[in-house]
Amino acid sequence: MTLADPQTSPDDLIKEGSDAGFMDDVIAQSKIQPVIVDFWATWCGPCRTLTPALEKQVRAAGGAVKLVKIDVDKNPAYAGQLRVQSIPTVYAFVNGQPVDGFQGAIPESQIKAFIEKLSGGESVNSDVEQLLALGEESLGLSDFGGAAQAFAHVLTIEPENQKAIAGMARVYLAGGDADQARQTIAMAPQDSTEPSVVSVRAQLALSSSAPSGETAALEAQVKADPNDHQARYDLALAQAAEGDLKGSVDSLLTIVQADRDWNDQAARKHLLVVFEAAGLSSDVSKDGRRRLSSILFS
Repeated sequence: MTLADPQTSPDDLIKEGSDAGFMDDVIAQSKIQPVIVDFWATWCGPCRTLTPALEKQVRAAGGAVKLVKIDVDKNPAYAGQLRVQSIPTVYAFVNGQPVDGFQGAIPESQIKAFIEKLSGGESVNSDVEQLLALGEESLGLSDFGGAAQAFAHVLTIEPENQKAIAGMARVYLAGGDADQARQTIAMAPQDSTEPSVVSVRAQLALSSSAPSGETAALEAQVKADPNDHQARYDLALAQAAEGDLKGSVDSLLTIVQADRDWNDQAARKHLLVVFEAAGLSSDVSKDGRRRLSSILFS
């Protein structure tokens, strides 16, 4: 399947229908792509569960199907012709004909399967993965515009995709806009364990804890007195805030090796934050953890 047009809002896939517009919105459109019709009413309790789930999965399908919602109290004609006897009732139209359907509120997993079957069994998962990979590649090449476009496209398909949310936040961080990065990462659940979300939040924590002194001045202090652990610790914070996570790890490990208990083990504790910011599977974290273990258990 092809990707949805990134300029098209996901809400364009969902429409409030009517008897007057049924031929255009359902019959005609179903000759272009499958159309799902949701027959509902304001007084229907199960409809309040089913309709939002339908909308979510239609958006997640990324343009593979459209949804038309019809209030049967205001628009009884086609509901009568289709012999809708209870609501919610859902029909799927292809090439102007009803081809599938169901009654009542069903689990979201079944709605997803219903849509995938309707669209030929195709899924947007591969498209999302390709876009996420493109975003990562663009970030690696410092193509922040391309990265932003890729991650934003994912969010039009899956608005709650945590990897894309973190990707957008990283774009803002790379551009020096920490405030926008904080607003963006706030879209992810507070208890998220997604590594990319954890990494961004750790990076923001590092940037907010950086001292006011410049890195060059702190380096000079450390060079003048290698045993000045506070200066080296401040240097590590400044290095991390500037994105030099490897340098920060080196500075913190130097403190741990010299005095692991300094300042209530502040260096060792901050190392864990730096590892999170770098990503626990990154080379920086793997090498840093190996060196930390060697120091602690030697």
